[in-house]
Amino acid sequence: MKRIGLTVCAMRAISATGLLAAVAFATPATAVEGNAEAAASKKSMCIGCHGIPGYKASFPEVYNVPYIAGQNAKYIEAALTAYKKGDRKHPTMRGIAETLTEQDIADLAAYYAQAK
Repeated sequence: MKRIGLTVCAMRAISATGLLAAVAFATPATAVEGNAEAAASKKSMCIGCHGIPGYKASFPEVYNVPYIAGQNAKYIEAALTAYKKGDRKHPTMRGIAETLTEQDIADLAAYYAQAK
């Protein structure tokens, strides 16, 4: 009898744990809301290259740097996140992106999306 009781308790515990895990994985992470005004103190590391139409960088090779004012915020967020994770390989961008928090990324994306 006890063995069945323990098995039922164990099954309930496993089911509850499985349910919590399923809910955790099924629930999307809350997106961070970007604040364009908050990016004012963060954009200095971007503007030197991405604020100049037609700018070319020479490291690690000659590279046409995109002018990002007016770019879609989701694209900027995705690009910065990919640099931060190492999915995109440009060493300068990776070094900068690694220092950014999710909030920094959202703020910069909001700023450049509304910039002209």
